[in-house]
Amino acid sequence: MIDRRTFAGLVVASAVVASRSAIGQSSGKVWRIGYLGGTPPTTPEVARIWGAFVEALQRLGYVEGTNLTIERRFAEGRSERFPAFAAELVRLKVDVIVATSAPGVRAAMEATRQVPIVMTGTSDPVGAGLIESLARPGGNVTGVADLGLDLNVKRLELLKSVAPKAIRIAWLQSTFGGLTAERSAAMRLEIDAAAEALGMSLLRIQMNTPQDFDSARVAIVREHPDALLLNPNPVNLTLRYEIAQFALKQRLPAMAARREEALAGILIAYGLSLADMLRDTAAYVDKIFRGADPAVLPVAQPTKLELVINGRTAAALGLTIPQAVLLRADEVIQ
Repeated sequence: MIDRRTFAGLVVASAVVASRSAIGQSSGKVWRIGYLGGTPPTTPEVARIWGAFVEALQRLGYVEGTNLTIERRFAEGRSERFPAFAAELVRLKVDVIVATSAPGVRAAMEATRQVPIVMTGTSDPVGAGLIESLARPGGNVTGVADLGLDLNVKRLELLKSVAPKAIRIAWLQSTFGGLTAERSAAMRLEIDAAAEALGMSLLRIQMNTPQDFDSARVAIVREHPDALLLNPNPVNLTLRYEIAQFALKQRLPAMAARREEALAGILIAYGLSLADMLRDTAAYVDKIFRGADPAVLPVAQPTKLELVINGRTAAALGLTIPQAVLLRADEVIQ
């Protein structure tokens, strides 16, 4: 039996879905999305992220193969591919470009000032010079800001909680975010101060492409750090399995930014959900299709963070995760 209130709610929900579907299909138009991504959905974890985007579009009335075409292009950690991909998408006359990193957004901006660009997973888009402000982007770019680099101080604190003996931290970073020199300097001072307060020191190791991993490994083995800190960037996400295996072999607790990295075997991850961000991105695509102007469409700032711990890796490293950290965790992989 369904009571009257529940039935009324179902009717309203069905009407909303029907309305969305009608908006997506009534014109007979086949919408075209150009997708500039980093990591292709060839593993279950990344396929889940991609699925969240496609399913969100479906709920909004856009069904691939019916009234939607998605042109996918994945750089696989090689940002130099983005300009050619972006130019190709413009030639294909897509209605919107979705870009999942600052270099992808920048390449799309250089390729077109007319086609709307919806960014997602982009850390500090104002500091990177991609938009004028979060409240009023001012150009053809809007979407979802990651702001994940601002969480590196918190990641250091969590790393200290689960690996209290860690003092020298190898920080795998990159210039992938494209921040201005002023913003980069300010963030450097902030995290250096946080590390000093925690009794830690940071060894910065640059890794801008997957090909840099070999030299990064050599540097880490040579320097003998106590733990690893991974920046939230596409290269670290693409190499998550390789980094996890290397860290375990070297007996190094590693702190990452994405759930998918913890699933790959990295000890702990703290940051925004990529799946949630892509669901929000689908909503922005819908707004653009409905006629919204990206110049005045405020950029979203997700606030839901997830803490994921790999219990198997902790056991292999001989670490006992404090109960206070376990209670805060959204997921513990056993």
